[in-house]
Amino acid sequence: MKKIIFTEKAPAPIGPYNQAVLSGNTLYASGQIAINPASGELVTENINDETKQVMENIAAILEAANMTFENVVKATIFIMDMNNFSAINTIYGSYFNEKTAPARETVQVACLPKNVNVEISIIAVQ
Repeated sequence: MKKIIFTEKAPAPIGPYNQAVLSGNTLYASGQIAINPASGELVTENINDETKQVMENIAAILEAANMTFENVVKATIFIMDMNNFSAINTIYGSYFNEKTAPARETVQVACLPKNVNVEISIIAVQ
């Protein structure tokens, strides 16, 4: 059985998908981009603020599922420019305990929704 997870503290889906789906004790969160849920505006002034907004959107989804970043077991990071890797990695890493950080891959892509610079999805387990 699956349970749809939704919170107004994260951006509403912009297509036929949900913010996250809880199946059993596993949460599958859709990729998050830097949309400020309060204003609906993109946060793209700089890569640090953009990545922080993405991570805050993920935090809100985790909270709605009664989880934290400690529950994350897998993350996928899509970036437009590998030259931003270090900055993204620094912000991303600040949300995790390095000793218990999740598995992850980071890939450079040709284009992301709304022409953002970073998108991150996660899988978490209760």
